[in-house]
Amino acid sequence: MFLPSQVQRASANGKSDHRLVVEPPSSDSSPDTEGVTPELEKAGLLNKTKIAEGGRKLRKNWNLSWVVLVGNSLVFFKDPKSQNPDSWKPGNSRPESSVDLRGAQLQWANDLSSRKNVFKLRTVTGNEFLLQSETESLIREWYRTIQNVIDRLVSLKRTHTQTRTHTHSHAHSHTHMHAHSNISEHKRVKSRLKKLILRRPPLQTLQEKGLIKDQVFGCGLELLCEREKSSVPQFVRKCTDAVERRGLETDGIYRVSGNLAVIQKLRFAVNHERLDLDDPQWDDIHVITGALKLFFRELPEPLVPYGFFHDVVETVKLSDYLDKVDRLKLLVLSMPPHNQHTLQHVIQHLRRVMERSDSNRMTTQNIGIVFGPTLMRPENESGNMAINMVYQNQAVELLLSEYQQIFRSY
Repeated sequence: MFLPSQVQRASANGKSDHRLVVEPPSSDSSPDTEGVTPELEKAGLLNKTKIAEGGRKLRKNWNLSWVVLVGNSLVFFKDPKSQNPDSWKPGNSRPESSVDLRGAQLQWANDLSSRKNVFKLRTVTGNEFLLQSETESLIREWYRTIQNVIDRLVSLKRTHTQTRTHTHSHAHSHTHMHAHSNISEHKRVKSRLKKLILRRPPLQTLQEKGLIKDQVFGCGLELLCEREKSSVPQFVRKCTDAVERRGLETDGIYRVSGNLAVIQKLRFAVNHERLDLDDPQWDDIHVITGALKLFFRELPEPLVPYGFFHDVVETVKLSDYLDKVDRLKLLVLSMPPHNQHTLQHVIQHLRRVMERSDSNRMTTQNIGIVFGPTLMRPENESGNMAINMVYQNQAVELLLSEYQQIFRSY
């Protein structure tokens, strides 16, 4: 991994210039960079968010980063608040993270974000990043430069492999007969492995038998519903049914936190085995409500999609109440079908909770406080979170109060 170690100042035409000096590769560096001091390819400010780590999806959290492309690495530094890019010195900043570009893949990904000019970088380890700039020409230049580095690394690796193969063959030519024997054995092993692979059951069969189960937590809503062939995720239905059977009278239902360790145990069970919420280990209804809220918080995109958040907030701000209700209804009808149906199911369930507020003390306002940030959130948290939370809560309150009017056509 190549990281900036210092900055040297040089003078040309009377102007100062910052040159990035990187440390030479360590002894365990890849062969394609061995003995070569990596050069700075490109550096500049980009918006960056990590959306997957080791194949596990993460919530988007955009940040402005100083991005440095050097050698076989893309290095991210936190945005220098007090300096402009011309005076920024990497030697004075610690890298936030770095990416090894060997075997990495690039693709345009405007469909993964409401922002424009976005591309995705995926590493061989399953980490995924989105990089974005408001300037189209700038982001295209970054894409082209990174892709050139990736292609060069592939070419260098291929050349090095061929060189090593040729050298090895020349050095051991006198053991040709022994090598031939090893090749024959290798072919026999390869043939056996191939037969074994061809005999193994397909993934779908293993899933049908319950031997392999797809993830529920952290899975996109549309993908999950299509996989389950349902309009509302099965886990959501199971949780709301359990609460309505044995939790409506519970004081502080949804507001009181359950045991976090047991919630995580339930989360694991949902992802890896068949779930029975009547099992005694899930007796605490607060564990079930906590797991349901966690499910919604871990959706890659919230139940109220990112693209609707600003319109919902502006709708809640309207002074005319009837206009406010009509506009919120139109927004709900514009959402993707799975989001519509799941939102309707959740709000209908929360109305049943609210109807028992004399016992559980979960009034419309209390439910709004709990579920406002759970069901909707802005894609970029850089705004005033306190003000956003007020409007999020009021939106949920309006959905509860005007359920019949908003969802009447369903």
